[in-house]
Formats: sequence, structure tokens, C-alpha cells
Amino acid sequence: MRTLVTYLSLTGNTRKVAEAIYEELPGPKDLKELGQVEDLDGYDLTFIGFPIHSSGQPDLAAVDFLRQKAVGQRVAIFVTHAASEDFPLISEWMDSCRQAADRTKLLGSFNCQGALSEQQLTVMRSSPDPKIREWAERAIHSAGQPDASRLEKAKAFVREVLGKYDTLSLR
Repeated sequence: MRTLVTYLSLTGNTRKVAEAIYEELPGPKDLKELGQVEDLDGYDLTFIGFPIHSSGQPDLAAVDFLRQKAVGQRVAIFVTHAASEDFPLISEWMDSCRQAADRTKLLGSFNCQGALSEQQLTVMRSSPDPKIREWAERAIHSAGQPDASRLEKAKAFVREVLGKYDTLSLR
């Protein structure tokens, strides 16, 4: 089995998770930024990582990648955001991400908190939308994320996805 881990990372959060996933994978594997991937030919499984922005939507470049280059492919998605994992809107955000992958063979999805950049925090604090301003105040505590425990959860996600892949391969 040949595996690709590809990611889009604006602040380094998603890259950290991608590297943890890559470390956990056995066998032939590649780690590439999303913009470096022409197609998924030659890969049996692809982990695709990207951020969720303050709008609560997945990055548009990642959506385009999923809808144009990952159609029919076995994929797992991993997402970073500045909210804690118990933030009430996370399930809606993840539904949007899974919907973007609806033309793939999605084997799983994972999300974790990443650090919000100071620039993003400033923009969010001045938003006319009170929900975004409230979210900015919650995200202040995101510094240092993803931490070691979240990266270990990403590795556990890899093992879960590989188990699903093996089960599908036996059918």
C-alpha cells in the first residue's frame, strides 16, 4: 500500500498534524503540500489536511482538491481550527468538510485545535458578526496548539483509518 499525506497549512498547525500522521504510517509514503500534488495516481490511500477558517468553512483550495482530484479515491481528512474540540459548531464545520469529500471514498475524519495567529485574532475581534467576535475570545487560549496530546490523537486516527482500509481490502 502506498500512502500520501497532503496538506494545506497557513500557520503551521495543519503541517504539524500532517507530520504526525506521516510518522505513524507504515510502508511506502509521501508527504507533500497540497499545491504540489498533481493527481493521486499511484496512491492507495490519501490523508488530506486543511484548516477551517473563521467563517466555519473548509479552505476553498482543499474543497477544490477534494472535488477535482480525489473523486473516487480512498481518503481520510484531517482538519485544524482554533476552537477547542468541544466548541458547539465543530460538528457543523466537520459536516461541511465531509460534504466537500462526498465524491471520495471517505474512510474517516479528524479535527483538532491549532493556534490562532495574531493577525487572524485581530481581524476576528473587529468583525461586525458577534459570533465571530465571541469565537475570537474563546480562541485566545489556542496558543501552543496542536499540543502533544492532540498529535497523539492524530496518530490514533491513522491506526483507525488503516484498520478500515484493511477491512475494505479483505472484502
